[in-house]
Amino acid sequence: MFAAGSAAVLRQSDFSQNVIGERTASLCTSQNCGIPLQQSLKLTRLIQKESVELIRTYKTSQGPMSERFCKTSRSDVPDPSISGLEPSERLASVSAVLQSFLPHFQRVSEQQADLQSPSSRLLTELSNVRNRSTSLAAVINCLYQSLFPNLPAPEPAGGPTLLPPAQNIFQQKVYGCVVLRSFKELLLNVARELRTLKGRVCKKRTVTAKESFRG
Repeated sequence: MFAAGSAAVLRQSDFSQNVIGERTASLCTSQNCGIPLQQSLKLTRLIQKESVELIRTYKTSQGPMSERFCKTSRSDVPDPSISGLEPSERLASVSAVLQSFLPHFQRVSEQQADLQSPSSRLLTELSNVRNRSTSLAAVINCLYQSLFPNLPAPEPAGGPTLLPPAQNIFQQKVYGCVVLRSFKELLLNVARELRTLKGRVCKKRTVTAKESFRG
């Protein structure tokens, strides 16, 4: 419907992702876990705030039935729960679940770009949250590498991400809302895990570093 506008939005989004990668790459070399942790918390809180407005905008743009169909659930959307017992396992789960959501966010953006006008507020908000979420996934991956350098890098939860098959317009609307709602729940879980990690791991590493310096 809006093919030209869709292409322009996606090209701008791809450019933004390249910029994000350049800005966050240097964090992987940091020996102080507090730096990527603080950046992760800051980004998570910002995306949380933006996701609330995004869901509100999404519902408004999908018509009067959106409040009802947004309460449904779908088995093809990732589970926002965080798993694991040890800090390394839980942070790996955070990273893996975040990575598994990104392709779904991309699919929603593509679908809505075909349904909305190029100047749609929804497209702008989707692009902003998607780009920040890509940045968050990169920063958390850097945090994981900094804290647990001898462990393998996390992969998307459940293996390669499987996206739903072709959908009609109503199915796209439902799918998009479920993805955004589940992602908002994930952000709450991520923020909680990062706060716990700050107290359990980064604080311990700081004390150990000070004792080593004194010795």
